[in-house]
Amino acid sequence: MEIDIAKYIDFTLLKPEADSAMFKKLCEDAVKHKFYSVCIPPYMIKECAGLLEGSGVKICTVAGFPSGYADSETKAFEVGAAVKNGADEADAVINVSALKSKKTDYIKNELALLRKAAGTNVLKIIIETCYLTPEEIVEASKLVSESGADFVKTSTGFGPCGARLEDVELIKKSILPGTKIKASGGIKSYAQALEFINAGASRIGASSLLLRQEINK
Repeated sequence: MEIDIAKYIDFTLLKPEADSAMFKKLCEDAVKHKFYSVCIPPYMIKECAGLLEGSGVKICTVAGFPSGYADSETKAFEVGAAVKNGADEADAVINVSALKSKKTDYIKNELALLRKAAGTNVLKIIIETCYLTPEEIVEASKLVSESGADFVKTSTGFGPCGARLEDVELIKKSILPGTKIKASGGIKSYAQALEFINAGASRIGASSLLLRQEINK
């Protein structure tokens, strides 16, 4: 069965040097190719909402991005502000340092604050797998899933590597039924995206021009 990859794509532009013209093009391409959403910086939410009005393309943004070091209340405020400004979804970065330090109560509290701030909107938690051992990926995935977040997301795309198939497979084994997976970072082709979907990903974060061209064929 052929898969409509476009419906899995969070079309992403989070480069710090991106300007308004680049975001306008991002939105135009997202509408043209019928991508699921655009993933953009928080300050661009209102502008992109205007560009996407009536298109059906959703707006995703980020919080605690990309390091995850902000305190929990600050991240929760970011998520709440994003929702208020019109974001449909928020991708928040877990505190990797706290996770690796086994500060489980801290992580649980942070996840609870983020879930509350997102309300009924979709919440994805980025665990940044490139910094984690397999055991830590399992632990992080379980904590995220048990918190009620909608997705475990592999990567910011700003670390030393992005999504890996083996990590998606490990996450899939670790989460509760109903929790989804977003694979993100380094996915540059239709074939790669399909591999991650077949491994268990329900959403793909991508910015590649090559992937966009392949979908357009």
